[in-house]
Amino acid sequence: MKVLAIVQARCSSSRLPGKVIKRLAGKPMIVHEIERLERSKLIDEIVLATSTDSSDDALASIVLGTGTEVFRGNLEDVLDRYYQCAERHSPEHVVRITGDCPVIDWRLIDTVIKTHIEHGNDYTNLSGDYPDGLDTEVMKFSVLKEAWEKAKMLSEREHVTLYIHNHKDDFRMERIPCDKKLGDLRWTVDEPQDFSFVEKVFSELYGDNPDFAMDDILELLDRKPELAHINSGIMRNEGLAKSLANDREIDG
Repeated sequence: MKVLAIVQARCSSSRLPGKVIKRLAGKPMIVHEIERLERSKLIDEIVLATSTDSSDDALASIVLGTGTEVFRGNLEDVLDRYYQCAERHSPEHVVRITGDCPVIDWRLIDTVIKTHIEHGNDYTNLSGDYPDGLDTEVMKFSVLKEAWEKAKMLSEREHVTLYIHNHKDDFRMERIPCDKKLGDLRWTVDEPQDFSFVEKVFSELYGDNPDFAMDDILELLDRKPELAHINSGIMRNEGLAKSLANDREIDG
């Protein structure tokens, strides 16, 4: 039973261009994220899915230099890029991770994978009560293929699992709850303030414990609550909101 993790990333982010290769604690941010994923006990293989656009040449080179495989596909049709990447590896399950989550916690990822497989789900993710930046989605490859075949809206091509969410009745889905309401915490990197926040987190935790967990960050914020204000007030899932505002059915 093969579990493939696909990290989607590009350098042409409108809000913080090149964010995934910005240096963080001595390494490109994407390298930290891949190293954290490599600690998973349940992921069999990790691939970076980026675009064929020249703006992503540096990203591809950096990740290839770590020994991680890189797939390059469509810049705009992210669902197609994701499916084409997965199809080459013939997995039974696909873990979707985005490249702007440098504090992703492999322990939570493994919880999602374990729950997904044990419960026979089509799709499993973390609830929105977890901090933004720990986002983990697991889906059967067959479900990803169905989304790729049927998704017709631009938003569904840009956001890999939106078709699945828009057709909940067609799939066995499960959201894993968080025991605290932490959804207002922002640990992802979309804006300059976000990068400043994760720089602080790494400067406080990484040196003594490169494998720091969600609970370690929460303990840090208890000790230094001012850190959470560095990037507070930014809209969650702003990119999705913009896609939906400009949505239309694709031609053909």
